[in-house]
Amino acid sequence: MKDDILYHFNLGTATHNLPAMFGNVKFVCVGGSPWRMKAFIEYVAAELGLEDPQADYPNICVGTDRYAMYKVGPVLSVSHGMGIPSISIMLHELIKLLHHACCTDVTVIRIGTSGGIGLEPGTVVVTKQSVDAAFLPKFEQVILGKTVVRSTDLDQGLAEELLQCSEELNQFETVIGNTMCTLDFYEGQARLDGAFCSYSEKDKQQYLVKAYEAGVRNIEMESSVFAAMCKLSGLRAVVVCVTLLDRLKGDQLSSSPDILHNYQQRPQILVGHYIKKQLSASGRT
Repeated sequence: MKDDILYHFNLGTATHNLPAMFGNVKFVCVGGSPWRMKAFIEYVAAELGLEDPQADYPNICVGTDRYAMYKVGPVLSVSHGMGIPSISIMLHELIKLLHHACCTDVTVIRIGTSGGIGLEPGTVVVTKQSVDAAFLPKFEQVILGKTVVRSTDLDQGLAEELLQCSEELNQFETVIGNTMCTLDFYEGQARLDGAFCSYSEKDKQQYLVKAYEAGVRNIEMESSVFAAMCKLSGLRAVVVCVTLLDRLKGDQLSSSPDILHNYQQRPQILVGHYIKKQLSASGRT
């Protein structure tokens, strides 16, 4: 196509100089909340010594309320909303953006929150594989009436590097495990507290134990399509999520707002340390 409009970003090849705006990007971090992604770019700016006391880090996607995007140096921070459809739309346009901007050697990291299985709240899970609700490592999508199955493998070397970074920080527990990606927050995740529930506490416990035995350590709603699309694009990618509770012990969050805020900062701290380490090693900081 002659011109490409990235509609949900309010960007386009005819209206913006994408190589000038984004050509130096080496790390893309995505997460559900616009507020969290702005907080992340502010944190990374301070970690890399790139902060400007006068900077407000404006939303690059101003003009649309679908997603928010922030940038400092070689780091791009983008919100993706909640669930597979929302992150899928964002990823299509992000991947095209990186292509049009002529970016190379880009690492993409999803940071977020999740429900843990058999882990203490506050534990950070670096995803080995994203699995579906039947514990299978695949992402299925119907395209032109036919079911297309794609791999959900993530970069194992990158996962190990992040685990090493956590050991260097020595601030919180970090594990590598499978992440179950569901289509729903309530019934799809075996919760008992939704508007509908057709199963018992015993059924729930049996299901979650099976998940644990299959290597699942946390549950969220975006990792499968994230893994599939990044792999299909040849992008080095990983998912880093903190667990807010142990689903074997309950469905609702009971921790205080201060504790939950502390938990939510942990993926940012880990990924920020990783980025700083990589840039130092390459001589870019």
